[in-house]
Amino acid sequence: MKEHLYKIFLILFLILPVSVFAYDFGLVINANGGYGNITSANNDFDFKADILPRFSTLIGDNGEFVLSAGFSIGKDGDFFYIPELLRTEFSMRFGNSSLRAGRINFSDPLSFITNGLFDGIQYYYNSEAGSFRAGAWYTGFQYKKRANIAMTEDDQTALNTPFEYSDINTYFASRRVISSVGWEHPSIGDFLHLNTAFVGQTDLNLAKTAAYHSQYLIVKAGMPINNFLMEVGGSVELSQTVTDDENKFNMAFAGEIGLFLLFPSKFNSRLSFTSVITSGGTDGLIRAFIPITGKEYGYILKSTISGLSIFSLGYSSRFTNSLGGLFTVSYFVRSDLGTFIGYPVIIANEGYFLGPEASARITWSPASDLQLNLGGGAFFPALGDTGSKEIKWRVDLTVIMSIL
Repeated sequence: MKEHLYKIFLILFLILPVSVFAYDFGLVINANGGYGNITSANNDFDFKADILPRFSTLIGDNGEFVLSAGFSIGKDGDFFYIPELLRTEFSMRFGNSSLRAGRINFSDPLSFITNGLFDGIQYYYNSEAGSFRAGAWYTGFQYKKRANIAMTEDDQTALNTPFEYSDINTYFASRRVISSVGWEHPSIGDFLHLNTAFVGQTDLNLAKTAAYHSQYLIVKAGMPINNFLMEVGGSVELSQTVTDDENKFNMAFAGEIGLFLLFPSKFNSRLSFTSVITSGGTDGLIRAFIPITGKEYGYILKSTISGLSIFSLGYSSRFTNSLGGLFTVSYFVRSDLGTFIGYPVIIANEGYFLGPEASARITWSPASDLQLNLGGGAFFPALGDTGSKEIKWRVDLTVIMSIL
């Protein structure tokens, strides 16, 4: 299998440059190196470089085809090298309608339930009454770390198992079908942006001890007032856990609020307060909210929202056309005492408050095809009540180069 993967990506990298004269071709290299003590008590160095070729071409007057791939090499404890097929999309427009198919981007209105590249099809229809959309996707052909699906303990175990070329099953993500219908209106009454969706996922991992199916009703609203923007959203999750002995039904809840203030200055500064609050697990009907894909929160903690609530204050500014910065302070609170029990915070007692995290990032673009990002942050569990004391910290540098 290893030999076949090498052949596929060798052919891909040879074909793409040849296609320069017929298609729009590009190549991006993204390299990141970091140092800190997140993964252990000792300071560790990690490195990752992504080589990302892509090309696109127009099809007639209303169609487009886009193909992109990736090859990642790096060190995170052990050395790794991972090939991936990334966005591969065929799109067509028909008057007020459009259709996309292939490996395409999909995100729910809140972006923390499902967000990423999925294999499937999506249809759009735009009208004066708003934009209507419907689609269906399959997740089982993607690289598991890219999809980041860990809805069950079996999912988490498979996600944490290192990829081995000798066992191709260690490459792929959890097998699930996602479907969605939605409606969005940019300006109801000239002041309200409303985005709604229904998203469902069906567990196709037949070898698992239990299947986990879930459905989500999602609503998000945005209200701009001069230089101020308020966004409010929420979701209700209905889930079914199916075993040989029983079918168990549960409910869960999640909500978010965002307050953004834009300062009318030459620095294009913005002050923001955001929070995500989720339900915790109980012995009854209510359980912890479980998203389909694991959007990570926190520069250090990098946790999904299951069993957590997060409160963040941020400030961003563009000092010059080529230099910008971001500073964020977040506080993490457990929604219950059983869902979030892990790393990097060692839970020593029954406390709810994990502690605060502070991070900063400077972005410099000295040229249009070069960008440098220097970031750093620390997590302070001693300012919570879980019993953990050791400060977790990390610094990293990212270099992004566009070759063509």
